Amino acid sequence: MAIIDERIERAQLAIASAKESRDGETKSSVGDKYETGRTLMQQEVEKNRVQLNQAERLKTELGNINLRKKHSCVEFGSLVNCKQNTYFISAALGQIEVDGRTCFCISLASPVGQALRHKKVGDTVNFRGKSITILTIE
Repeated sequence: MAIIDERIERAQLAIASAKESRDGETKSSVGDKYETGRTLMQQEVEKNRVQLNQAERLKTELGNINLRKKHSCVEFGSLVNCKQNTYFISAALGQIEVDGRTCFCISLASPVGQALRHKKVGDTVNFRGKSITILTIE
């Protein structure tokens, strides 16, 4: 959640900064330069709004994960311990460190997520020429 909160804060700050720059543009004697600058800043605002919406949606999805649920197979919210890596099937946040352990936060839509979907403890999947064996699912 802290990673998502950081993304939300960055997007909000970027939106505020772009709005300030857009609104601070003054008419110049060059003519179109004024409108071009305002248009570019508005595009920056919209780009950051999209990022903000994505981060807020991710936060909602993560908030819906029941951490007490026992998983019998790999699904959304599963922590999958394999011989090579640990995967948290949630949102595509990449590699994070938790209590000194490396974990890859991936979505079910990712290639690895698709390969692991509905698999059980002891199952082995082949992914890009490598075998991934599931040791535990939490």
